[in-house]
Amino acid sequence: MIMGEAVRTAESARPASRHRVRLDTSLELLLERAPADSSPRVLATVVATAGSTYRKPGARMLIMADGSHLGLLSGGCLEADLRLHAQSVLDSGAARAVEYDMRGPDDILFGIGAGCEGAMRVMLEPAGAGSLAAAALAAAGRATRAGHESWLLTVHDSADLALGTYGAGDALPAVAIRAAQQALADGASRAFEFDAPGRSRSYIQFLAPAPHLLICGGGPDAQPVAAAARALRWRVTVVEHRPAFAVAARFPGAQVLLADAAALQSVIAVDSCHAAVVMSHHLASDAAYLRALSVAGAPDYVGLLGPSSRRARLADELGAAGAGLHGRLRGPVGMDLGAVTPEGIALAIVSQIHAWLAGRDPDPRFAPI
Repeated sequence: MIMGEAVRTAESARPASRHRVRLDTSLELLLERAPADSSPRVLATVVATAGSTYRKPGARMLIMADGSHLGLLSGGCLEADLRLHAQSVLDSGAARAVEYDMRGPDDILFGIGAGCEGAMRVMLEPAGAGSLAAAALAAAGRATRAGHESWLLTVHDSADLALGTYGAGDALPAVAIRAAQQALADGASRAFEFDAPGRSRSYIQFLAPAPHLLICGGGPDAQPVAAAARALRWRVTVVEHRPAFAVAARFPGAQVLLADAAALQSVIAVDSCHAAVVMSHHLASDAAYLRALSVAGAPDYVGLLGPSSRRARLADELGAAGAGLHGRLRGPVGMDLGAVTPEGIALAIVSQIHAWLAGRDPDPRFAPI
């Protein structure tokens, strides 16, 4: 049996001054792309790992009755076998856990030959309309979309409790609820064993909100930035002062607000954002956006599109009003990827933000203003 150790998510290791954020958005993938009908499906959740594995505890995928699936728990080496187990769950209606140990030289036990040198325990449970799993995931998704933290508890071994995924408000032993609330307070996921009254094993996942990116300016080159962030299932808000650009259809999946740059704080709670990119291509508007972000003191990451000379000009324009950006402004924004197209520049920008959110800093250009 794989005995998963307590798992601290990347957000729990971040400096306390930053918002806690979740980069594993497999929950959002399932909630956004799952079929809207009531067709049968199985939720597969990684609940414990050892050694090197493609995904870590908390990763999820949905397996449909026709064998199609959303998400990945491996690089493709386990999914075919998981589909067979999922069909058994659909046929019986009973949840079950399966284990894969690929640490041997030949993967003799499973014949997969993945060579991943890791082990994984996966919980499979019915997740169709009205199921325990569907309700728990939907409730957690509503909370995180609203910018709140939440938790999910997956019981994967128990003689007394029904196996499956539980959320806040579900009937659980008091000891399990206390452990989930502690995980929420700590901002850390963990394996948890408890008596209910017999021994039960579970995985408690702390769920911080997915990243919220604020894009100040909605010109043509803002579209690939929003698209790249949405491909990661981040929340995206675009603020634009020109009606021709402030069109929701230009930014699928994003919130688009029409407002003057100086009114930024009146149309969005800036402190709810994890990162902002200023890219209106209009000097006065960029100055107004930066002034508003300076006063707000949030978010901790502010990217500015354009060369160093433009940044210097904006610094002169802001003067003392830009003091609140000290240590927060990145300009020119983006990792140095040698990007030359709007899509490449978007990749550089979103890559830098992703690295920063993960607590990594491969391109540490903080620019005073």
